[in-house]
Amino acid sequence: MKPAPTHSYPGLNLGRRHASAHKATEVVTFGFWVFLMSDLVYFGLMFGVYITMIDAQAGGPGPHELFDLYSIFAQTLILLTSSLTVGLAMLALKYNLPRGRIVLWFGVTLLLGLSFLVLEIRDFMSMAEKGGIPQRSGFLSAFYGLVPLHGLHVAAGCVWLVVLGIQLRVMGMTDLVISRVVRLALFWHFLDLIWIGIITIVYFGGLTYG
Repeated sequence: MKPAPTHSYPGLNLGRRHASAHKATEVVTFGFWVFLMSDLVYFGLMFGVYITMIDAQAGGPGPHELFDLYSIFAQTLILLTSSLTVGLAMLALKYNLPRGRIVLWFGVTLLLGLSFLVLEIRDFMSMAEKGGIPQRSGFLSAFYGLVPLHGLHVAAGCVWLVVLGIQLRVMGMTDLVISRVVRLALFWHFLDLIWIGIITIVYFGGLTYG
């Protein structure tokens, strides 16, 4: 029996069913990991700025007046569920299930991502009504420099989901499309990891030290 292909990057092992795609995916996926790590460095800098600015409220509203933990809990539940649906799409890919199954799970992920963005935008609007605008204090400038940046990444991921869903329907399961599916899954899981950092440092940390 021919051994399953190995890979030189962390991620889904596509296995014997996609041997050619597996080989074609190695280099670009490794490069995509480099991109994700560079993005992580940028987020790390923004986290550092926020931590130093928690107390720089200049007499304006702080975390206790602005943060809605019920909304944050809902956003967290939605985003973590979307990571599950992306994982189900990847399992459908690995085990060579009909491509419609992958498109279905991507569609569910898209709806969850859009729901997350709606709740987040609603929170920003509520904060603005309470005087929580970026120019009000260093704390709020740091907050709006970090949290909407993550939201922008989620929005980009939603656009990517739409484009890739169309490509799956039109182009089919080519090696190029499979490679893009793998990278999208990595990107989406990365967004969930960043969000865990946000709820821990920005929201819980802000409520504790702000």
